[in-house]
This record gives sequence, structure tokens and C-alpha cells, in this order.
Amino acid sequence: MLSYIKRKLSESDSGVNSGPTVTSSCGGSASSGSAAGGTSGSSSSGISTSGRSNNADELVRKTSQMSMDEEAIAFGEDALLHELGYRNATDLQETIYDLLRSIRDPEKPCTLEDLNVIYEDGIFVMPPTRSNVSVVRIEFNPTVPHCSLATLIGLCIRVKVERGLPHNIKLDIYIKKGAHQTEEEINKQINDKERIAAAMENPNLRELVENCIKDEE
Repeated sequence: MLSYIKRKLSESDSGVNSGPTVTSSCGGSASSGSAAGGTSGSSSSGISTSGRSNNADELVRKTSQMSMDEEAIAFGEDALLHELGYRNATDLQETIYDLLRSIRDPEKPCTLEDLNVIYEDGIFVMPPTRSNVSVVRIEFNPTVPHCSLATLIGLCIRVKVERGLPHNIKLDIYIKKGAHQTEEEINKQINDKERIAAAMENPNLRELVENCIKDEE
């Protein structure tokens, strides 16, 4: 775009500086601008050319700035977040945390936020997949290393987020490193689609999940 404008302005300047030639009765030729204007015409042409040059530089500068501004809009990973309705990664992080903070502990009359099982710093917006799907990693911290309900808590987190967001997202849910005795096995369970589907088909387990994630009236 910039090269096109510069070329057009250059052609315009060339048209102003070159005038038609007139053949004299003596057989010679002269530029109409030189014949008519003399020294005064030459000075006027210099001023005009200088003015056009300044205008050209200003136009190129403004056009360049406009191009950079347009490219800065929704560039990179933020472009996908903008399409989903978020200002940036922090906006998505806060939205997910607002969903999780109200999940109730399966045994205690507290929320996962009250027990510091979930926390805002444990939510990470990762680079999107090759198919352009947003990826979010959620880390949670069981209250004790031998917590028998860690798998249920992970399942509650997944169901709550997937139901709460109006768009598709890839969720990776993990126990905080070193926070549970069998964290590797539990991490596999709560990130395996087939195991998740089978768990939610169990009526007793599904009822537990629904009770934990339902919104307070």
C-alpha cells in the first residue's frame, strides 16, 4: 500500500516538473515553463516541489501509522479471546475463577475457595491448539495429601466450567505438584474423556457433582 502511494506521488511530481516543448520559428525547442516564467518560474517550481514533497512524507507517515494500528488490533493469541468476548487472558481467567469459587466441598460446609483448594493464581490461559481452540489449565490443591475426594473435586471443576462457558474450550485440570500421594493417577482420570463420561453416567456420582456445583439460591 505504501509503495503504491509513493509511486503515485512520484508520478504526480514528474508531471508537474516536465512541461510540453514548443518548437520555435528558428528550428530550436524550449520548455513552455522556461519560456514563460524565467527565473521567477524556476523559483515557483522549487517551492511547489518542496511543498509536494512535505505533503508526500506526511501522507506516507500517516498511512504507515494507520497500517500499524490496524495490524495491532486483535493480533496473536488475544485475537481468539476477542472473538470469544474477552478483553484479554486475564479477563478469561477471572471469568473461570468466578465460576469455580462457589463450588462446595463434598464433605465440609465450605466452598473450595474458602478452603484454598482453588485459587486465582492456579488458572492459566495457555496458547491455543492448532485447530484454534482456547486452552486453560486449572490447578487445584487438596486439603490433605491423602484426600479421597480429589477425583470428585476435579470432576466438579470440569463440569462447572464446561457448563458455565458459552463456548468450546480445552480444559487441562491438574492437582498441584506434590500435593497428593496419587496425583499422577488422579490427573489421568480427570482428563480422560471416556472416564469422565462413564463417571457422569453413574447416578450416585452425578448427584454428588450436581450438589457441589449448583448455584446457591
